[in-house]
Amino acid sequence: INPQTPDTLYAGSLDGIFKSSDGGENWSAVNNGLTALQISSLVIDPQTPTTLYAGTWSDGVFKSSDGGENWSAVNNGLIALGINSLAINPQTPATLYAGTWGGVSKSLDGGENWHSLNVGLPNPDITTIDIDPQTPSTLYAGTAYNGVFKSINAGESWSAINSGLTNLEIQILAIDPQTPTTLYAGTWGGGIFKSSDGGENWSAVNNGLTVLEIYSLAIDPLTPATLYAGTWDGGIFKSSDGGENWSAVNTGLTNLEIDSLAINPQTPATLYAGTWGGGIFKS
Repeated sequence: INPQTPDTLYAGSLDGIFKSSDGGENWSAVNNGLTALQISSLVIDPQTPTTLYAGTWSDGVFKSSDGGENWSAVNNGLIALGINSLAINPQTPATLYAGTWGGVSKSLDGGENWHSLNVGLPNPDITTIDIDPQTPSTLYAGTAYNGVFKSINAGESWSAINSGLTNLEIQILAIDPQTPTTLYAGTWGGGIFKSSDGGENWSAVNNGLTVLEIYSLAIDPLTPATLYAGTWDGGIFKSSDGGENWSAVNTGLTNLEIDSLAINPQTPATLYAGTWGGGIFKS
């Protein structure tokens, strides 16, 4: 979602990138310049939202400076071309991180050049990467088999923070925007874990969840105790108490495999859900 003009949306799919300028009512493909259409990640420059980055499964990272109309590859120095996650520094958006099957790469110049940052990472299996919005030198990386890692020096070194995690297959991480020491980890088969101390300790928060394969998480930016979880085949669950209790919110959903969730930052009651094979739903 464009943070300045939230009716402008972008959706990454197995058929490329689509754009809507009317809150999702109508979409058009914006794939000019893309050499790979399997999109794994999209991030928007929060200060200049016409600048976007797309991660692909096989051809690295692409950049657009005109709202998605044209794209060009920005892969110089990338550790691997299979991109699982992208993160952008909200304070200095020219700084980007890419989570790949080969580890973490960082760019300081808007993707033009990258260098690897794997000190302390035992295996290059990064599934998701997130930045503390208030202290961007603090990063969290989720891995496929080794839990969560944290860096407090902008990615130069990493350390495992898995105390209390009983499942180390991390699918997604989400950081409370108002209290960034509070974060959530969605796992494959273990449900959701919560930390209130910057990842030092974790505890499961699954009460009410009937599906423990978590694909996506989204936090209400104005009321962070409200959050949503997208699951493999159980649709969307909502918590209004910081993850302590969950209930399904699936009325109107005809596809229950939720791959992506996005909240309108200006009117957080508006939520978008991207599904596997069923398109996009809006509430």
